[in-house]
Order: sequence, then structure tokens, then C-alpha cells
Amino acid sequence: MLFETARRYHDALKWHMKVLLLMPDHLHMLVGIPGEANLSNLVRDFKRITTRITGIQWQRNFFDHRLRHDESEAEKFEYICQNPVRAGLATAADEWRYVFVGETVPDFRGTGD
Repeated sequence: MLFETARRYHDALKWHMKVLLLMPDHLHMLVGIPGEANLSNLVRDFKRITTRITGIQWQRNFFDHRLRHDESEAEKFEYICQNPVRAGLATAADEWRYVFVGETVPDFRGTGD
């Protein structure tokens, strides 16, 4: 249900899901949000919905990290995907089945062309 709810948020353009990776005691998400959106509200609502559907008891708050201009989205994506390997839960990232990769979203920032 976490993946289904994340996909619905993606389809409704509430966020642009790059990856959601579920670990035994936490999850990692790499998402883009529309300029007018509030990340705290989106996460709060996501937690409420998934709690209602699944009974998950989320911790309060969450840790967010915004990509800065010198950080690579591809590197963060790879870092997230390697989490099960670093934790000793898989020998390769592609073995981990608790991952949802969203559709690629075009980067509409200027390219200088």
C-alpha cells in the first residue's frame, strides 16, 4: 500500500516520485515537489493515509535533505538504492524487491541552450 499510495501521489502530480525504498524500520524517498507545495504537509498526509489503510505507526516528523546545486540526483538515487546492500540485506541493489521507481520527470530548468 505504501507503493500504491506513492504512485497515486505521483499520478496526481502531488510529487514527482523518483524512488521509494522500504527498509525494515524506515524508508527512503527521492521526490520532487511542485513549487507551491509544502513538503511537510505532503509527508504528513501520506503518513495519515497509509496509517489509515495499513495501520503503520509512523514516528513523528521526518528527516529531509534538499539537493543543492552541487549535488547529483543520480548519486542520491544510487545512494538510496544501495541501502539494502550496505545494511547486509542484499548482495546487490537489484535484488531488493521493496523498491518503487517512479517515472522519469523531465528537468524543466534551463539548459543554457
